[in-house]
Amino acid sequence: MFDLDVRDGLIDAMLAVSSGLELEKKLHTIVHTAMGLVSARYGAVGVIASEPQPVLERFIFEGIDRETADRIGPLPAGHGMLGLLLNTPKVIRVEDLSQHPASIGFPEHHPPMRSFLGVPIRIRDQVYGNLYLTEKANGAAFTEADEVLVLALAGAAGIAIDNARLYQAANTRQLWIEATRDISTDLLAGDDPAAVHREIISKALALTGGDFSFYATPDDSGGLAVTATTRTELMGSQLSMTESTTGSAFTDRRPVRVSEFQDLSPSADALAALVLPVCEPDTATGVLVCVAAPGKQFTEADLDMAAAFAAQAGLALHLATAQRRMRELDVLTDRDRIARDLHDHVIQRLFAVGLSLQGALNAEQAESARRVTGALDDLQEVVEEIRTTIFDLHGGSVTRLRQRIEQAVTRMTVDSAVRAAVHISGPLSVVDAALADHAEAVVREAVSNVVRHAQARSVSVSVTVDDDLTIGVSDDGVGISEDITRSGLANLAARAHECGGHFAITPRPGGGTRLVWSAPLP
Repeated sequence: MFDLDVRDGLIDAMLAVSSGLELEKKLHTIVHTAMGLVSARYGAVGVIASEPQPVLERFIFEGIDRETADRIGPLPAGHGMLGLLLNTPKVIRVEDLSQHPASIGFPEHHPPMRSFLGVPIRIRDQVYGNLYLTEKANGAAFTEADEVLVLALAGAAGIAIDNARLYQAANTRQLWIEATRDISTDLLAGDDPAAVHREIISKALALTGGDFSFYATPDDSGGLAVTATTRTELMGSQLSMTESTTGSAFTDRRPVRVSEFQDLSPSADALAALVLPVCEPDTATGVLVCVAAPGKQFTEADLDMAAAFAAQAGLALHLATAQRRMRELDVLTDRDRIARDLHDHVIQRLFAVGLSLQGALNAEQAESARRVTGALDDLQEVVEEIRTTIFDLHGGSVTRLRQRIEQAVTRMTVDSAVRAAVHISGPLSVVDAALADHAEAVVREAVSNVVRHAQARSVSVSVTVDDDLTIGVSDDGVGISEDITRSGLANLAARAHECGGHFAITPRPGGGTRLVWSAPLP
């Protein structure tokens, strides 16, 4: 059926499409090689997305220059003759496209095309896409021999594409594994968890090819708040725990892939997203969300790899938290041991020295008596200093910080009708003096603003020490005006900036205001 030159041409074409493992280049090679094999002026490969119904998700073409393509407009989506191949994946060979019943014509600026040959590209038992060829040289129609040649080439192309996809998937998997390793290493090395959260969203965004990403954690209002994001304007945004995809993923602890994500703004364009809960063994601690660019969809493979990354990140966060608490316990244990040794040994020996000196006092030796008395006074001062040190080692600073916060809230609300509640949790012993001063000032400023401006009936203050020191102040008032936000709260923002932390103030869904101030622990 074929002469030697044609057979050689087919072999060369099959070798050409089989070389290389980069998928994008391979698709262009397939189009270019097929055009040369049957002397077609134009060619294209349409890659099919089968969810929820077959459409062309990618269209790689040759023969039309970029300027003309820009004038034509959007790439084909799979209508007319192209749609026929989508719904009926078998060879279509037409002498004149304009005479075919499925033809719907061409858009403005599109070059004329008459002859057409379309062949499906299969990978095992699935149709990956279609190979389209038009305008055979010299205005001739495509022949049965052309059809056989292109079918053979499409078979080789399917195998080559499958190999390229496997190679690409292996590379992608390796990149996800490396990202997981980096996150785990940073966390277990004691890096600031807030910084690691930012690294998590950055790596996930890069590997999914999304448009933006964010990390949300539970807040005191019962919802979720954005605590890390690649878009600064989203920082502090609140999401419903019961009426959002993010909240559902957090509650169900199950990753999901959605085509219409609108949690951040119901009026915004619905975009594809991967919503990935980050979980410890028994509970979810946050949600990682990657949002696609307009017109892009994530695949099931994207979900699988991103979900595995989020699961490993959750495990690393859990191990890092346990490690940090063990270090804190070690510090507290050492403090107790040092305090006990100071009390049981050092103070007792000092008392013994003092008693010995008192016994040596002789009223007739005035100068010696004066010196001994001075030494006894010095020993007493040393004893008092050691007792103070013991008190601090046993957590006196913790008690003082708790008292300072409670007293600040009491002073701000005692002469008002506002009911105040204070909730403090976490190891306050790890908060140093400078950060404790900031914490007291933030609580005092925030509660003062509620009392003076919010017309609130109640205010809730939470101080949590975990990866960061986080202060939350919520009220049920009328909110805070822009003037007050600019003037009265500028100091809180400045303190957050000075500590390398974050500050956000947002309206509560049920009315009132929610203020969150956080700073990394030293």
